[in-house]
Amino acid sequence: MSEPRLSWSAAWRIARRDLNARFKGLRLLLVCLFLGTGALAAIGTLTGAIENELANRGQELLGGDLEVEVWQRDLNDEEKAALAAYGTLSGGTRMQAMARAGDEAAPVELKAIDERWPLYGTATLTDGREVGAPPAGQAWVGQGALDRLGIAVGDRFRVGTADLIVGGVIGNEPDRLSEGFQLGPTVIVAETVPAQAGLTAPGALYQSKYRIAFPGPRDPAEVQEELEERYPDAGFDYRTRDRASPGADRFVGRMGEFLTLVGLAALVIAGIGIGGGVSSYLEARRTSVATLKVLGASSGDIARIYALQIGAAALVGTLAGLIAGVAVTPLLGMALGDLLPVQTGFVFAPGALLLAAAFGLLVALVFAATPLIRARSFPAMALMRARVAPLARDRHALPWVLGGLGLIVLLVLVTSDNPLLAGGFLAGAAVVLGLLALLGWGLRRLAGALPRPANPLLRNALANLHRPGSPTGALVTALGFGLSAFVLLAAIQSSINGNIERSVPQQAPDYFVLDIPRDRGDDFANLVREQHPDAAINMVPTLRGAILAYGPQDAMIRVSELEEIPDGAWPLRGERGLSYAEELPPGSSLTDGMWWGPMYQGEPLVSVDEEFARAIDLKVGDYVTVGILGVERTAKVASLRRLDWENMGFNFVLVFSPNTLRDAPHNLTATVELGSGEEPGPELLRSLVRAFPSTSVIEVGDVLVQAQTILGQVGVATFAAASVAVLAGLAVLVGAIAAARAARTYDTVVLRVLGASRRQILLMQLAEYGLLAAMLAGVALALGTGLAWLVITQLFEFDWLPDWGEILAVLGGGIAFVLVFALAGSLPLLRAKPAQALRAL
Repeated sequence: MSEPRLSWSAAWRIARRDLNARFKGLRLLLVCLFLGTGALAAIGTLTGAIENELANRGQELLGGDLEVEVWQRDLNDEEKAALAAYGTLSGGTRMQAMARAGDEAAPVELKAIDERWPLYGTATLTDGREVGAPPAGQAWVGQGALDRLGIAVGDRFRVGTADLIVGGVIGNEPDRLSEGFQLGPTVIVAETVPAQAGLTAPGALYQSKYRIAFPGPRDPAEVQEELEERYPDAGFDYRTRDRASPGADRFVGRMGEFLTLVGLAALVIAGIGIGGGVSSYLEARRTSVATLKVLGASSGDIARIYALQIGAAALVGTLAGLIAGVAVTPLLGMALGDLLPVQTGFVFAPGALLLAAAFGLLVALVFAATPLIRARSFPAMALMRARVAPLARDRHALPWVLGGLGLIVLLVLVTSDNPLLAGGFLAGAAVVLGLLALLGWGLRRLAGALPRPANPLLRNALANLHRPGSPTGALVTALGFGLSAFVLLAAIQSSINGNIERSVPQQAPDYFVLDIPRDRGDDFANLVREQHPDAAINMVPTLRGAILAYGPQDAMIRVSELEEIPDGAWPLRGERGLSYAEELPPGSSLTDGMWWGPMYQGEPLVSVDEEFARAIDLKVGDYVTVGILGVERTAKVASLRRLDWENMGFNFVLVFSPNTLRDAPHNLTATVELGSGEEPGPELLRSLVRAFPSTSVIEVGDVLVQAQTILGQVGVATFAAASVAVLAGLAVLVGAIAAARAARTYDTVVLRVLGASRRQILLMQLAEYGLLAAMLAGVALALGTGLAWLVITQLFEFDWLPDWGEILAVLGGGIAFVLVFALAGSLPLLRAKPAQALRAL
């Protein structure tokens, strides 16, 4: 291998003259790099913008540096003083309530605040006023509540037993994101209103929230740790400015991981296309390469000339992808603006763009090095005879390929938030590439070993799979990844759609009703049945409490002493819903132990969800201690239950025997399912609000619509992201077929000279690609659904609910696309003039 004789400037002059202004021959390289770098640029810019917003606006989104919340009680004076010692303290309550104006009623989220709210950020009304807590007798009201009640600013409405005036319409609520999922529009009132309205009586379901603004720099995690040590059993839930919105954090984390996988998949698929595109381009330039060698150009000169051409095309494709990634970020920001606090303008993230460019150029290096070095390392006559005597592989490309791969792996592991996931994906991609290469080799061997069919068209199609210079290996890799991308998109989308459909249970109740006074349960049931005699009513006692300890009686584990909550033991975090019952609750089935009978008066007992019990290694005969309003209650585990989480009924992780909790302050919660053919109407809602002013009625249909909307938005985002991989797969398919078409010019001309008709040549092409596609369909189905299963179950933590009919239809459509494009790509070959084509060869 000789050293280059041409300088870089001289090599660039030759390269520039030979390089088509529209990059003819290198367009596949351009498209693949455009898609890969564009996807990574958009992903990096968007996730960076979201994470920066969550980090920079954490205090405003939370409403403080640290938040402490507790259920069903206010903080006592000693606890408030302890919190106030760390900085400025602002507190209030949150609860579900019913607002009423005339005959109209609507569920609302009541937010009671003190005069120090908001500690950070600015609250504004739609008329432009900057406000804090409303004056006495007034409320700031969300537009949705006004529309539902049919009232406007200055009108009166009632919440519980309190009459209020609409003082303004909420414009900006700075801590809205941290409040979580809403079951109604927000109504902001002064901190004294809930008590005046009779909504905080003992047993009522409400949250007390207190936020602290530190006077200077201080780590909120350290303060949280101090408070946890001081109040280990108070039932406090904590949230810091670093995790102002855990739901948004989880969404960003899950979507970020998914988008990272999409970007890496697009780059891997793009790399296959780049390799095919460069091979095809150099194949078309073999005469030029041979001519340059005959005229005295060294192998080093050839490498410089064509490396400059390919590098220029790679640079243009990468830059175009970066521009597209930055340009599309505002559109993604606007689409997610209602869910996340993202900037909607152009966001320039140099780090993300440099990383995307580095990935794109390294992938171009890895996949272009082999064909480039192979072409430069052979003598002119070998290049001239490449059609009939294909070039062998050149091991000189190995250091370049391994070096590029090493840099890619290093960049992925260093820059990924989840190195294990990213590294596992790269390892999986390498395994898949290896398996597809092995499959291509196996198909060639199998095609060579099979008996020759009697039909000459099938015989030639089979021979094309194993003859010297056959592109079977490249086609297997391209078709395998391309068809897998089709299956991946269909499986993800159909599974998300399945989760959306299942979010509407077949037997969902029409209403959830909270805070029914425990001594008025019969009055409530009678009122409902007066209007709906066939209504099914399920009424249960409801309390809030925190699990404080669990395990064998002589070796119970205190939750406050755990360094880490076990996987699947989410009920140990903060306070949870508790209940008691004489009979086994509907939708539950015993898996171990016995249920206590009616009128049981023995040792306090509890029945535990079997999944939770498995997570904390809790067994029948062990004990559980819970804290309710500062009082500890201990019960023996009598049984384990399997819960039906899909029936939208009451599913309590802990259900106690009545004698354990009956004396604790609490109210009742009910579900109401109307009779067959009956539709929810405003009459029942009005009657309930008038008769039970402190009760909250939640219309299940509205909640399900919100859940479906959120899942639908996730589905759209996932579809759009996965489409990038599909587009890359399409580009690779098209490129592979186009490269194979160029290599078939010689074969087609010879067949034409020997008397083959156009119809026979087309049928032969159809048979060849049909055989390949049929063999690869099963591989694509397994690979695509396997990746989709990982995305759905491990990243999004949804249920795996694919529509196999839709997946198979999409796979069939992908195979049809391959066949149609293969036939369409063969048409130019039929128009080639044999004499002209043979002279060119």
